[in-house]
Amino acid sequence: MLGLMQDQPLLISNLIEFADKHHGDGEVVSRRVEGDIHRYTWSDVARRSRQVANALDGLKLGFSDRVATIAWNGYRHLELYFGVSGSGRVLHTINPRLHPDQIAWIANHAEDQVLCFDMTFLPIIQAVHSKCPTVKHWVAMCDADKLPADTGIPNLISYEAWMGNQSTTYQWPVFDENTASSMCYTSGTTGNPKAALYSHRSTTLHAYAAALPDVMCISARDAILPVVPMFHVNAWGIPYSAALTGAKLVFPGPGMDGKSVYEMIENEGVTYAAGVPTVWQMLLGHMKPHGLKFSTLKRTVIGGSACPPAMIDAFRDDYGVEVLHAWGMTELSPLGTLCTLKNKHLKLPKEQQMKLLLKQGRAIYGVDMKIVNDAGDEQPHDDKAYGDLLVKGPWVVANYYKGEGDPLITDKDGQRWFPTGDVATIDADGFMQITDRSKDVIKSGGEWISSIDIENIAVAHPAVAMAACIGVAHPKWDERPIVAVVKKPDAQVSREELLAFYEGKTAKWQIPDDVVFVDAIPLGATGKMLKTKLREQLKDYKLPSA
Repeated sequence: MLGLMQDQPLLISNLIEFADKHHGDGEVVSRRVEGDIHRYTWSDVARRSRQVANALDGLKLGFSDRVATIAWNGYRHLELYFGVSGSGRVLHTINPRLHPDQIAWIANHAEDQVLCFDMTFLPIIQAVHSKCPTVKHWVAMCDADKLPADTGIPNLISYEAWMGNQSTTYQWPVFDENTASSMCYTSGTTGNPKAALYSHRSTTLHAYAAALPDVMCISARDAILPVVPMFHVNAWGIPYSAALTGAKLVFPGPGMDGKSVYEMIENEGVTYAAGVPTVWQMLLGHMKPHGLKFSTLKRTVIGGSACPPAMIDAFRDDYGVEVLHAWGMTELSPLGTLCTLKNKHLKLPKEQQMKLLLKQGRAIYGVDMKIVNDAGDEQPHDDKAYGDLLVKGPWVVANYYKGEGDPLITDKDGQRWFPTGDVATIDADGFMQITDRSKDVIKSGGEWISSIDIENIAVAHPAVAMAACIGVAHPKWDERPIVAVVKKPDAQVSREELLAFYEGKTAKWQIPDDVVFVDAIPLGATGKMLKTKLREQLKDYKLPSA
């Protein structure tokens, strides 16, 4: 017997139509590439998204054809989110921080037919356009009068000229909710990137889940600043959750420095912000010396890499802002866990609460996870046993675009799981903590040392701006940890002082054997530390104790 409910597909077009109908006067504010502030409403987003859909129809694009973007967080990019996917095409957000050769490879692999870009990235487009034979239409995301006369890009058209004169009436098509909606390539450090191909169903379910109180807790009462880029896993799904709830959206555009982010927060009454730790380091680095405070910001979600305890302390104790630790991956759309306390934890001393808040958090409904040992045996959730983290769920990839390598493994019960590449523990309340990447964990004398723990202690030192821990070969212990450190401007700290800083904060055998001061730690296209490149830079390093 089947239930007698209406059968309506979960489609991205439904999100923008809902925002238009029920939250039409809600604000969407953007700092434009031109430098000024642009303001309009969710109804304007819906209207112009329909114009985008008509413009794509005018180009005779077929169902599921790919439309690429190389753009900042802004209102035009938001219109493409809905206009492209809603009309049955696939939105392909490209990370502009990649090398031009890699951008060209990705565009060709995706077989993009249209590429829309912010004028900031014109030099990138000039470098790659001749290498992208599948791209038939190049669209500069600017007003018609801002288009340069000679760019060297044949038939380049401005976004406003392309879609501005289109009809604002459009009947969104209805199709299978499992239809592809958008795609994002992984930022792998070895080999060519692989594409996660999201569906309308997975994206809508993810938007629902992200808005839950124990997740991002997004509502119509919020003004949200997604500093996490819209080219990085759909800005963690925030644009979709904002449409679903009618929240105010505030886009920072290219202004990602601490001063610009702070001004947007204060000027627009931002209550909630999301980004990676490096962005918040810049923000706090701007605020402290100027004696600044927040007047409206209440919480921030931090993901992309582990948030240092010192940053959580600074937000909470100095500025009254709650930090929500999150974890996810491109292959998870991206949210897997988010760290919020349960009712029974609210009466715990702050020190015990902090131990929980430093973890990556509890699984969101829809995501199942477990940890296994090398033999594939599931490990207990006792906060002590660690193992390789496996996940599955309706917004977790089943395969990569074009079937390039099976991403899933089959467990002993015949269930299919995605191996995250993370090593983790899980406690009895479901709080998961990543102890390392499987490729970064340090094995010393048969014992495992978490490079993340070593880095967090180093970053807590007032003179340290950034730290990365790697293992170095040792004749007796196999590996020993060292920590590469970038000092804050004008700050002074010696090797001996920093090693002494570890005493009492971790077991003696886990204290690094050495400190190596460096000018910079190599970062990837999404701001994560590239330990592969760091190891390459330090390949000739020898441990003093070895």
